[in-house]
Amino acid sequence: MAGLNPKDDGRDTGPQTARVRRVSGPLVEVSGLAGVSMLELVSLGPSRISAETIAINGTEATLQAYEYTGGLKAGDAAVGTGHQLSALLGPGLLGQVFDGLLRPLSSAPMWLTADREASAEDRLVLDREWTFEPRAAVGDTVASGAVLGTVPGAGSVEYRVTVPPGISGEVSFLASGQLRPLDRVAVVGGQDVPLSQRWPVHRPRPVAARLSDTVPMHTGQRVLDLMYPLPRGSAAAVPGGFGTGKTLLLQQIAKWSDADVIIYVGCGERGNEMADVLDGLSHLEDPRTGGALLDRTVIIANTSNMPMMAREASINTGVTVAEFFRDMGYHAVVIADSTSRWAEALREFANRNGDLPAEEGYPASLASELAAFYERASLATTLGGATASVTVIGAVSPPGGDMSEPVTTGTQRFVRSLWQLDRDLAYSRHYPAVSWRGSFSRDAESLGRWHAANGDPEWAGRRARAALVLAEADRLSALAEIIGASSLPGHEQMILLGGRLLRDGVLVQNALSPNDGYSSATKGAALLQAVLDTIDACQQLVASGVPASSVDSYDFSPLLRLREAAGPDDAAGVSERAAAFLAGLKELQ
Repeated sequence: MAGLNPKDDGRDTGPQTARVRRVSGPLVEVSGLAGVSMLELVSLGPSRISAETIAINGTEATLQAYEYTGGLKAGDAAVGTGHQLSALLGPGLLGQVFDGLLRPLSSAPMWLTADREASAEDRLVLDREWTFEPRAAVGDTVASGAVLGTVPGAGSVEYRVTVPPGISGEVSFLASGQLRPLDRVAVVGGQDVPLSQRWPVHRPRPVAARLSDTVPMHTGQRVLDLMYPLPRGSAAAVPGGFGTGKTLLLQQIAKWSDADVIIYVGCGERGNEMADVLDGLSHLEDPRTGGALLDRTVIIANTSNMPMMAREASINTGVTVAEFFRDMGYHAVVIADSTSRWAEALREFANRNGDLPAEEGYPASLASELAAFYERASLATTLGGATASVTVIGAVSPPGGDMSEPVTTGTQRFVRSLWQLDRDLAYSRHYPAVSWRGSFSRDAESLGRWHAANGDPEWAGRRARAALVLAEADRLSALAEIIGASSLPGHEQMILLGGRLLRDGVLVQNALSPNDGYSSATKGAALLQAVLDTIDACQQLVASGVPASSVDSYDFSPLLRLREAAGPDDAAGVSERAAAFLAGLKELQ
């Protein structure tokens, strides 16, 4: 599914006098380019390198190239295309791997070249035929977002062909049968509607209304769902240093979250990590359909050896694809790994352009760029009347694990949940290594009301109690290192014990276990309640005169094994085993 390219638009540009004046990596300065507009794509040199206009001074323009500029020289021709960088959105997205400009990588060469869009693979995509099954009828009056028909076999979720934004009226023609992506599928209000839509990646797709409702997005990871939940249509960030498990956590979210469509953007990451993502998703069974999870996933791979500024495009391309599926009525999740590599590309380009550097050399526009990205997350009523969402989760890779660096601190301003990964937890084999000291959820209170209205009135109370126990256990651990745990009063020793039980029995999760890799909301609630009940029982035992050392030496392994002994959805089994364990514990009295 090729990105929009000057070679494909067929426009007669006439004689051109614009020439390349200066090349510095991805920075290209052009003179004589009259009539060019901001964000317009320009074709450079004989290889037709795609570059975007970012500054204009009369007939001189500054461009950022999305492809390798090796071989481009001063004096080469520059041709304006009249359009912005756009993605061709249509059937064939799900289950495929693309580069940052949404060009297919399934049979690409080892090293991408500037004339990539002329490849046989792209032509094969545009020439592929799809079966269109109409749902509307000639004579119907339809508005933007209305469903005209479906395309079977375009993924594990139903592919719906909708009326593009800005088009409405009477259907005077409706095709059926075999169509190619650029073929006309309908005529609405006198305007042709192709099977696939082109859309500028920097422009958010319109919706009828943005909603303020708070509905949880279940990730299947207990520490997130129980302690730091994220609403649908919101944004979260996962900051963590090298080796803290960011990629593994994001892969688990991609595998187990209750989204309809997953868009996984590998932005500047290593190629072997993207290969692991692709291999994992292709072998994992989708619990909804029984097929491969990859069939409802779009992977955008812009690895560290690909052109630098394509990272900037890949982030926006991923959100544009998510908005496209949102407009069909689906809940989409964008996972960007990592936004730090994207910010580093912005910094390098700004430095080449001579911009005045801000903190740590990042451009002064970093905050607005971060805001523009995360603000595209939304829970909305689509133009077609459905309630759908785009949820954005971005990884942050602070150099040296420094959580005070600009990308991390700037990101915290614009996200609703922060899942900070802790190096000490990761090195102690605590997975996921989400720190309860640095993480937060700004929507926990409203999500507690949602749970109360949907059958779990104790959700907020359990979360508050768990957070209090963890905070108190951390405080007492520092004291115990000085005076010894045995010197603490009995009830404080039980708080230390409770912190260990919460960490090892609830917050730890084995990604490789068939029973523990995914945890339903009900199983997570049952595990947390079992540990809290155990903490209460231990406090009662100490208050009744049982020595704290006797309680602390009790075998708690049956409680800690509950998370792997019970199935992913077996909340009843957890409660039953927990009741039996508590009965044995109380015999100490």
